[in-house]
Amino acid sequence: MKSMEEMMQAAQQAAETIQKQMNEMQVKLDSIEVEGTAGGGLVKVRASAKGRILGVSIDDSLITPDDKQMLEDLVAAAFNDARDRADRVSAEQMKEMQGSMGLPPGFNLPGLG
Repeated sequence: MKSMEEMMQAAQQAAETIQKQMNEMQVKLDSIEVEGTAGGGLVKVRASAKGRILGVSIDDSLITPDDKQMLEDLVAAAFNDARDRADRVSAEQMKEMQGSMGLPPGFNLPGLG
């Protein structure tokens, strides 16, 4: 039987391993790109799976003063689409990481869900 000190040391090592894996996952998520679109692809927003906006592309046909409100709406829709895609990719990556750690499905560690 392990002593209390050995059990505490093992728990500390496990916590350090989880923290390292979380840090690695955050770096990985920031390197995965997703693209949100609106207006049939006339407005595109690229984002990292972590949610960082990388770029916005607006088709030249949309840049007219009369269509300002529509353009603003499409940009907002593309941002929301990119955020939704980023959230889905992030959730998939976190689920994979939890599985590799041997955690049961639905188990929620702070910072994982």
